[in-house]
Amino acid sequence: MPKKPVPGFILRGNVWHIQKVIKGVGRLRESTGEREIERAEAYLARRLAEIERQVIHGVRPVRTFREAAIKYLNEAEKKSLSRDAASLALLDPYIGRLPIDQVHMGTLEPFIKDRRAAGKSAGTINRDLAVVRNILNLAARLWRDGFGQTWLESVPMILPVKGPKRKPYPLSWEEQGRLFKLLPEYLGNMALFAVNTGCREQEICQLRWDWEEKLPALGTSVFILPEWIVKGQEGKTVERIVPLNKVAKSVIEGQRGLHPEWVFPYKGKPLDRMNNRAWRTARKEAGLEQVRVHDLRHTFGRRLRSTEVSLEDRQDLLGHVSGRITTHYSTAEIRNLIDAVEKLCERDRAPELTLINLNKGAKEVRAAQDFV
Repeated sequence: MPKKPVPGFILRGNVWHIQKVIKGVGRLRESTGEREIERAEAYLARRLAEIERQVIHGVRPVRTFREAAIKYLNEAEKKSLSRDAASLALLDPYIGRLPIDQVHMGTLEPFIKDRRAAGKSAGTINRDLAVVRNILNLAARLWRDGFGQTWLESVPMILPVKGPKRKPYPLSWEEQGRLFKLLPEYLGNMALFAVNTGCREQEICQLRWDWEEKLPALGTSVFILPEWIVKGQEGKTVERIVPLNKVAKSVIEGQRGLHPEWVFPYKGKPLDRMNNRAWRTARKEAGLEQVRVHDLRHTFGRRLRSTEVSLEDRQDLLGHVSGRITTHYSTAEIRNLIDAVEKLCERDRAPELTLINLNKGAKEVRAAQDFV
């Protein structure tokens, strides 16, 4: 005689699943994750008690930070999601198993202490904490369960840690030649574009062909970066114009035809960031482990200053928000900015800066000359 099915359960494969109608609540359908019926029944008893507390007393179910992190990674739409995933992987051993209402500065302190001991800067640690802050804000303000309750009642203050700011490290010409020759072609092109335009990492990674503006009167083109990609101060952003000197133009021409949308594709997609394993390996081999991708922008700014480009033009070229900046430049103003960045190609001791990928299909990053 076949065994009668247990009321409220159904066996799928080797695992018991709940299928039960709860009065005043509705149908409960979920896996118990258990193979033994006794353990499945104990799981159901706990769930019923949890639902009763939630419905009658308004008590939120206990959810761990790990559950919240998984939900965030599955639902978020961010260009830098891989960076957030890396932060969450580091945070998980410290707060992954904690209920989300127990995540605060006190429980984060061991993580902060260990990161400091590992030599991480305050900026790096604060980027990790920002992910925690973002998830807790979503849990308290957006995410709701089937009963309309938010995952978290209130958000604790997650304060940024303080520490000395890492000083900029503009590259010398010799250091640039040493580093760039060790980069793979795709990354070398991006780095060379950075030191000749001052573009930020994400501006380069996300650069698109439809942002290019042809200027027939000047026989060249510029890129107009939209507001959403340009980093501003105090929440203020404006479009940014990116003039091209002859080195930057050579890089752009070498990229044409590689992808219909992205200027700097890698395996058919844009990179999440330039600071990848190839970058870190190259700078280590070059003896320049202190150099960050953002230092390419500092290099651009320092060289503009050394060639006596005016403060106003430097602000425009670096995309700094000011009361006067606008993308509605006259032809004469654009020509002035192009002349300014062209000075970066004029060197007393060498004929030209590194030029790479002049011909499509170039197999390696080449330096036109090593600078001493």
